[in-house]
Amino acid sequence: MDPGTGPCFNVTANVREVAALTVQEAHAGSCLFCGIAAGALPAHVVLADDVAFAFLDARPVFKGHVLVIPREHVETLADLPAEAVGPYFARVQAIARAVEDGLGAAGTFVAINNRISQSVPHLHAHIVPRNRKDGLRGFFWPRVKYAGEAEAESYATKIRKTLDDAVD
Repeated sequence: MDPGTGPCFNVTANVREVAALTVQEAHAGSCLFCGIAAGALPAHVVLADDVAFAFLDARPVFKGHVLVIPREHVETLADLPAEAVGPYFARVQAIARAVEDGLGAAGTFVAINNRISQSVPHLHAHIVPRNRKDGLRGFFWPRVKYAGEAEAESYATKIRKTLDDAVD
């Protein structure tokens, strides 16, 4: 489904069809991250399961910067149902470990913005690989760029492989 199209934008759509949509499908046309999770928009995917979807940030602080979103569309942490908090943060924790192990990072910076500085109104945790003297100070987040799609995919592959190895 292309962003801006689909049943959620079609006022003449059958009400039963719209009611049968999951929240994610209904938001795929209006929410950038729902569109990515639905496969309508490209991303370098790190994890995709029934709880969360994780992909490389298109404007990373450092290479390997991952965004982890819940599958269901919620705007802030306060909006995430209590029963979903544990499973969501288990994914955040596993990906933080995979970023460190897979990329050889000394640590990670994990952060969530709620409304203020939240560029996309869909809950997302930032997992940023960190190393001593990497230049990140406070909340000043300079951005870097991947040399190209192949380099971005190589980072996603390293993190994905580490996640897969941890499950085995």
